[in-house]
Amino acid sequence: MTLQIHFDRITDCFQKALEDGRNALYEHETYALLKNSGAETPPMTRLIPKGDVPSQADLDAIPGEKIVLKIVSPTIFHKTDVGGVKVLEKDLNKTRSACRRMLDDVPAKYADWIGKNPQFAPEAHQGLMDEDLARAASADIVGVLLCQFMPPDSQAFGNELLVSIRRTQEFGMVITAGLGGTDTEIYAQRFRKGQAVVSASTEMAGGESFFNLFRQTIAYKKLAGVSRGQERIVSDGQLIECFSSFILMGNYYSPNNPDAPFVIEELEVNPFAFTDYLMTPLDGICRFSLPENNLPVPRPVGKIHNLLHPKNIAIIGVSSTGENFGRIILRNIIACGFNKDDIVIVKPNCDAIDGVKCVPTLEAMEQKADLFIMAVGAEQVPDLIKRIIEFDCAQSVMLIPGGLGEKQGSEQRAQEVGEKINAAHMQGDGGPVFLGGNCMGLVSYPGTCDTFFIPREKLEKPKSQPLRNAALISQSGAFIITRLSKQPLLEPAYMVSIGNQNDLTAGDMVRYMKDLEHVRVIAVYMEGFNELDGLALCRAIRDAVQQGKDVLFYKAGRTPEGKIATSGHTASVAGDYMVCESCVHQAGAMVADNFSQFENLFKLAVLLCDKKVHGNRLAAVSGAGFEAVGMADSIQGDDYAMKMAQFEDSTIQSLEKLIKDNGLDALVDVKNPMDINPAANDRLHAETARILAEDDNVDGVVVGLDPLSPAMQTLPAGLRDGESLASPQGVATLLSEAAKSLEKPVLGVIDGGGLFDPMAQKLEENGVPVFRSADAAVAALAKYMNYRLRVDKLKS
Repeated sequence: MTLQIHFDRITDCFQKALEDGRNALYEHETYALLKNSGAETPPMTRLIPKGDVPSQADLDAIPGEKIVLKIVSPTIFHKTDVGGVKVLEKDLNKTRSACRRMLDDVPAKYADWIGKNPQFAPEAHQGLMDEDLARAASADIVGVLLCQFMPPDSQAFGNELLVSIRRTQEFGMVITAGLGGTDTEIYAQRFRKGQAVVSASTEMAGGESFFNLFRQTIAYKKLAGVSRGQERIVSDGQLIECFSSFILMGNYYSPNNPDAPFVIEELEVNPFAFTDYLMTPLDGICRFSLPENNLPVPRPVGKIHNLLHPKNIAIIGVSSTGENFGRIILRNIIACGFNKDDIVIVKPNCDAIDGVKCVPTLEAMEQKADLFIMAVGAEQVPDLIKRIIEFDCAQSVMLIPGGLGEKQGSEQRAQEVGEKINAAHMQGDGGPVFLGGNCMGLVSYPGTCDTFFIPREKLEKPKSQPLRNAALISQSGAFIITRLSKQPLLEPAYMVSIGNQNDLTAGDMVRYMKDLEHVRVIAVYMEGFNELDGLALCRAIRDAVQQGKDVLFYKAGRTPEGKIATSGHTASVAGDYMVCESCVHQAGAMVADNFSQFENLFKLAVLLCDKKVHGNRLAAVSGAGFEAVGMADSIQGDDYAMKMAQFEDSTIQSLEKLIKDNGLDALVDVKNPMDINPAANDRLHAETARILAEDDNVDGVVVGLDPLSPAMQTLPAGLRDGESLASPQGVATLLSEAAKSLEKPVLGVIDGGGLFDPMAQKLEENGVPVFRSADAAVAALAKYMNYRLRVDKLKS
């Protein structure tokens, strides 16, 4: 598909508005932009300046028997809400009368509407009320726009389309499309995730790939005539052409384009209506700005290797008399196995602490540190950074202190720190990289390095060797250690607290981790992004996935920030969190909805990374009837779905024989989900799971292990006569052996209390993921398997 986009003419539109003292186009100017975008059919228009009256020639220039009048103002965007839109017969006297009435009525209605919706007040009108606001609105009015009336092919719900591009701080230019019209915000709130609107980064999506995303929405089903009683009113090719045009404009007028003459802040058409297979914009806004040319300074990310695999470490801020953060960090480094001779403490008037040599000043350091740990007060940080850079005494620096931007009043200090760091990055080899501030530290088992300031006694150590095939990158150090405390067996190879991201960002860390062969899973917890680092993270995620890694993501902070002070609808229907979730999902990450889901998905990613996922067909089995039913009830969610598998004849025959051999044929039927009765023993549970997993029609198995059943060996030895969890005939042993021999995922459910924690631990030590409720197990497996299938498509 070749689009004829006249960027020179579009640039002229912006230039003329700029010369007029505006950073926004009027509606008719937005139509002119769309006309030059190569994909749209804008209506005919005629501007009647305030003070003039429409003539018969003006009316004759507009085709049709009806006409649309619209107020034109740089500060009134929600025209319908303030009486700024009217449809009437194309009669000269009626048109003149309607224009006069609109010019008189709109300012007062606008003042009343803004009084009730102050979040929509433009900057020029903030603080104004009542008559003062009405006078300001009246002064801003440029005139009335006469527009061609374009009757839509259908008045049915869902037959209007919103399409927009807008600049975001984190992800750059983002395209959004979905249900349009004046009720678009309500649609976005009421429909399930991804059903009303979808968004994507323009740099990571093309017209066709975004169209494939849009096909999943109700908007597409309505426009394409898929829903009952409706006819198609637009072709797929038209939609792809439209999306391609918006994406190309977004990338051309982007802050990431160093040659961009202007930057589009927001371009929104709401709605597109459809007449005789024509896409007609019925309203449009466009805001723009001049490029700032202040892209983030490149960081020498290769030095992350020094940070995570240091050969020598320096630390400042260690107490010789008490247990402060610096002292705890020192002891953790030593306890991790790092050689004391390769550590130096910067501390005057002290020879050694805990057997580690001290030097009085930075200048006295005998060699450049791979890792320099700064565990001092925030007020000392700017000067220390300056000296570390001047003396070139570190490849990487860890900033433990807070008060570097996250706390109100510390912004100036954070800016000072950032300026010093960026200046170093622009010289020579780029200077050191900095982790933090407000950083809890990092743990790198491959680097034999533990710099957390948490006492080791507070963190439970796994009773068996963890897989350590994952990396966990988190803005919150507490998030890392609470996950680790609850699931020590899943301890990652790398745990990095990135804190405030005064220098190194989440995007930098994922970009580094993606190239480490021993890292199979990358998990990320975020609260906020540096400018354009959301886009950098998405690029790194896409690369990681294409290299065969699983990426798990959770974003905290879901309040509707984007709903205030916006001119268009897009930020209301596609707020900051929705855009983040959508962009990261499309990059190839598995996005968790809450902490529990994050933990569950992390468990599956770590333990099942070597298993094969060919489809989404589930086999569910339990000796408890409620579990079997609950599993079937949990196969669908907002963003995942599984099917209950239809067993092969050979599977049914094998299961019938197994059940008969165990004397349960009078009580148990072979079906899915399968209730094998509380009398089923350990071997029956394990063998049933094995037979189901070997069925070509089954892609995953969830088996309820009925820990309270008297027929099952689920307790440690000594608690009940004749029962031992370690028995070779116990389900923990039998299911572990079966799961190891199978290429498909097999999950266990232990719905019971703390008595059965040892059973869960034994199974997970042998690679069988265990959940304490059947619904959580099925929901997690469904989302995980859907993810694996989706990234397989991305790889291909």
